[in-house]
Amino acid sequence: MKISAQEQDQLLALARDSITYGLEHGRAINPVISQYDDNLQQMAACFVTLTMAHDLRGCIGHLSAIQPLFEDVAENAFSAAFRDPRFPELREDEINRIEIEISILTPSTPMEFTDEDDLLKQIQEGIDGLILEDGYNRGTFLPTVWESLPDKQDFWKHLKMKAGLPVSHWSDTLKVSRYHTISFSE
Repeated sequence: MKISAQEQDQLLALARDSITYGLEHGRAINPVISQYDDNLQQMAACFVTLTMAHDLRGCIGHLSAIQPLFEDVAENAFSAAFRDPRFPELREDEINRIEIEISILTPSTPMEFTDEDDLLKQIQEGIDGLILEDGYNRGTFLPTVWESLPDKQDFWKHLKMKAGLPVSHWSDTLKVSRYHTISFSE
């Protein structure tokens, strides 16, 4: 999927509008389909990340496409502001201080590996987003996480912790998928 600069601006405005609407109405905005180009009506998954003074303030998204992209952006922007369990709900006095980033995900592809060393050799630093699953444990890191965890070993260990697993965890039932993103921000 390619997103033009104009479409990026439209999605970023929609994300901010959904958050503002959420402050006033307690729910995500219901965008009107006719206001969005065919490209933005395609089924696509995204994450919306909110930062304030370069610190994470909320990040919510979907790993697979369940609705048109413009609807996913509106829903995930609202959820990042008001439903991320790691943070309190966004307050009205914070709305003008947040920065919004949207990451549109490619479909994920399962990785095949023989052991942890083989897996680590295949991971592309700065490029791959990863989904780790083992039993009921699951976690993902967007490719933008490489900015704060540029070392492959650290990235992998922190992803395990995010999934609720010990850093030394390894099992034959462990599954890893990778995806890439198109990311843009205000």
